[in-house]
Amino acid sequence: MSNTTTDRTATPVVLDVWCGLQCADCRTALDDLRALRARYGDRLEVRLRHFPLEKHKHSYAAAQAAEEAFAQGQGWPYVEAVLAGVEELEARGEAFLLDAARELGLDDEEFDTALIDGRHLLIVDADQAEGKAIGITGTPTYVIGGERLDGGKSQEGLRARIEEIADRLLAEA
Repeated sequence: MSNTTTDRTATPVVLDVWCGLQCADCRTALDDLRALRARYGDRLEVRLRHFPLEKHKHSYAAAQAAEEAFAQGQGWPYVEAVLAGVEELEARGEAFLLDAARELGLDDEEFDTALIDGRHLLIVDADQAEGKAIGITGTPTYVIGGERLDGGKSQEGLRARIEEIADRLLAEA
């Protein structure tokens, strides 16, 4: 919001990051996302899009938990905490998701309730459906400026390609 009060013409470039929160490749991608945020600040809006993979039995619950973290104002710190512990998520499931919330000072009881009542299911399902509709098959996958970049096979060179596209889009704005 602060961006709109200082410059009403500045519209950030949007980078959608399709991610499964039990995906080791998505954890690796965090370094690139941090670097992109540091370079572009408010000029780049990084949006988490959920694409839980069936092979990861806790990724669907993790996606719902991430949405609750965003609702409580700590989305990205929570996503980073969950991705940092993908092995622990595999071993402990929802107990790990609740512990991660508690460690960030979030309302873990509200997390537990959100996982039970399914209040974030529609967001997760809509993201997954949209991802399938545009041809996403693995994570992480990035979409920027209408271009899809698949990071599931290799992260090599993706940050540079995202920067090229972002720089071009920002120059055109």
